[in-house]
Amino acid sequence: MANPPREPWDFGRFLQTLGFFGEIPFLGNIRWIQKKLGMRGDTSLTPPEAPGVVLVVGATGGVGKRVVQQLQQHNIPVRGLVRNAQRGRELLGNDIELVEADITVPETLNFRVFENVRAVICCTGTRVQPVEGDTPSREKYYQGVKFYLPEVVETPEYIEYRGIENLVNAAKPYLSRRQNEKTIFDFTRPIPHFESLWGAVDDVVMGGVSNSDIHQIPGAAVFSGKVSTANSGGFASVRTQVLETPLDLSQYQGIQLRLKGDGNRYKFILRSDNRWDGISYTYSFDTVYNIPMTVRVPFSDLIPTFRAKTLDRDDPFPAHRVTAFQMMLSKFEYDGGLNPTFQPGSFRLELESIKAYGGETVPQFVMVSSAGVTRPGKPGLNLEEEPPAVRMNEQLGGLLTWKLEGENSLRESGIPYAIIRPCALTEEAGGKALVADTGDTMKGQCSREDIAELCVRALDRPEATNATFEVKQASAEEVKSQDWDGFFESLKTCRELSAV
Repeated sequence: MANPPREPWDFGRFLQTLGFFGEIPFLGNIRWIQKKLGMRGDTSLTPPEAPGVVLVVGATGGVGKRVVQQLQQHNIPVRGLVRNAQRGRELLGNDIELVEADITVPETLNFRVFENVRAVICCTGTRVQPVEGDTPSREKYYQGVKFYLPEVVETPEYIEYRGIENLVNAAKPYLSRRQNEKTIFDFTRPIPHFESLWGAVDDVVMGGVSNSDIHQIPGAAVFSGKVSTANSGGFASVRTQVLETPLDLSQYQGIQLRLKGDGNRYKFILRSDNRWDGISYTYSFDTVYNIPMTVRVPFSDLIPTFRAKTLDRDDPFPAHRVTAFQMMLSKFEYDGGLNPTFQPGSFRLELESIKAYGGETVPQFVMVSSAGVTRPGKPGLNLEEEPPAVRMNEQLGGLLTWKLEGENSLRESGIPYAIIRPCALTEEAGGKALVADTGDTMKGQCSREDIAELCVRALDRPEATNATFEVKQASAEEVKSQDWDGFFESLKTCRELSAV
């Protein structure tokens, strides 16, 4: 039987593909030359991670405003929840997103508060001030320099307990979606330099005539085109440039794709080197026509291949170094086997997101509580040796008692949390070493600046997950300087501890 006539090969598209990815036959990769000559766009060729927003509740308070500053210094998107936006602007400036809400009024805690929120840092507290006429200056009281007779301005039950309970219940549906995940590509939002990062690699590089591209539409990225078996071809694909900063996904179990297909079987491919034609780690998956679906790709199920031929390798996929992502529609499966659902012609795959899943759990709700919450009414307690808040708990409307109830509502929610119980807060400059303990016996003081930094650092520390701990400024004998790794390592014994 005579071979079918060859179709015209598009040499221009062949050169366009190699030029986009900076490859020239026999010369190899020339991206560095293109970059030096200014031929590449202004892009780091790194997926623009969608980190999500950190919601700071009580953003205008003594700790809250410092948490906002810490997040801004770390370039972490931040949203401040305030009861009065005008006052919030006066205290926090114009470079922060603010949302007006009141945690004591559940209906104000709506979607606009939690949209794209990945974590909450709660710094709310009942306002306490010196009794009117007791002192001309409230500042001394807040600094802990001298104690004046205090009074509560609000009802602690509603601020410390009911309000926290409302906040936890409102946040839970949004935070539960993000547990153990790392968003790599969120195609529901415009991605800067998208056209410089993703490009087509079709069978034109081997003489074929298939043609595809990838482009963004509202809410997705579309991989589409026409695949042909002419000229012994039969594949179309889109791929990222080699990432200048490889992704370390070693703390995760695999990749999760959110997509809508057309009934074809596709391949998802990861790479871990800088080579144009190196090893590809491949996973095949089926789609259902026009039905949104989630596809999980365990790293352990990736098949090492070279030009669709499987490689006999025992070493696992090097998840600590991910250099490229690729989607493919191919006539072939592996080692000459055929794709059972393949049909030449038009195709379309809509991608909503690419995420890593199965990572270690980190706190999604950091709560600033108070040392001493379990001490009121504790048998055998010598009140003369306790801080004023413990001695005067009843006069302050049961302030510490209600704080403990607020803690319990968070602990019972199922949200990964960290509950920080600082000792007496001061206005002193930060930079002091902190130490932590459990059991609620700690006494001392600490700077609001240092507590704010601790709140932000706790967001990325698995050791702080589901830990309740007291914290104070360390003495010179305890710690010479702050070792954050050592600090969080000490919290491992605090996991799952409730008030004791």
